[in-house]
Amino acid sequence: MDTQLRDLVVVITGASGGIGWACAEAFAAEGARLVLHAHRAGDELERRVAASTWGERAITLRGDLRDESTNEDLLRRGRERFGRVDVAVLSAGIWPPEPRPLWELDLPRIREVLDTNLLAVILGARAFLRGLAAAGPRSDGRGASLCLIGSTAGRFGEADHSPYAVTKAALAGLMRSLKNEIVRLDPYGRVNLVEPGWTVTEMARPALAEPGLLPRVLSTMPLRQLARPEDIARAVAVLSSPALARHISGEILTIAGGMEGRRLWGEGSIDVAEVQRRLDDDGPA
Repeated sequence: MDTQLRDLVVVITGASGGIGWACAEAFAAEGARLVLHAHRAGDELERRVAASTWGERAITLRGDLRDESTNEDLLRRGRERFGRVDVAVLSAGIWPPEPRPLWELDLPRIREVLDTNLLAVILGARAFLRGLAAAGPRSDGRGASLCLIGSTAGRFGEADHSPYAVTKAALAGLMRSLKNEIVRLDPYGRVNLVEPGWTVTEMARPALAEPGLLPRVLSTMPLRQLARPEDIARAVAVLSSPALARHISGEILTIAGGMEGRRLWGEGSIDVAEVQRRLDDDGPA
């Protein structure tokens, strides 16, 4: 089926990370043109793009998204190179691996998580909408799309990572507000939120390797397996597609194997060794 993503211009933040890079590959496979952002891993992103088969359809930019000028530059570079920007996937974020209850957290760590995961997303969405206001809607009716990347931590909470959970929960309110604003700029414009659960990325691998964590995580999932970045990226591409999601806006798509806030599987019901073998066979995500 034609997704109608071909030749659309897609901005992806955090494109050097597992989910961000998978999104870049998913959109590239559909013929989109890409504006890719990285912060500290800019060299790695440039290397990957140069080694890809679609590098001539992509540009990269590095910078701190907590700075509003970085967000504005990202959208400006996209317009200068490709004429306009049609889709934004705001994927950049951090998850401090050291668990800490709130009463032990210092202000710098709290502020870093809030600014990176929430303020930067607000600034990125603002820059995208400002560009849409200046350019106007596409004449072919392929409406603009903004996709935010949340987390099941925003739905269920996450003990010892409360600032992270707060930022991901806040994205739902942002999405539900912006889906009513974007149509003032583009009558076919859409805003949605993708909410991954535990996903095998380099950021998550150290935590997943902790003794006892894998069976505890999988015990809440009917599908006793972890998501891959590609699982998230395919969903993002579908929600961004003018053909497949033309009438989908203001929605949260949870990709977490049916995860619930309760234990479904008892001790001995999960073959941890088999799950670990699959992770090792697949290699780094």
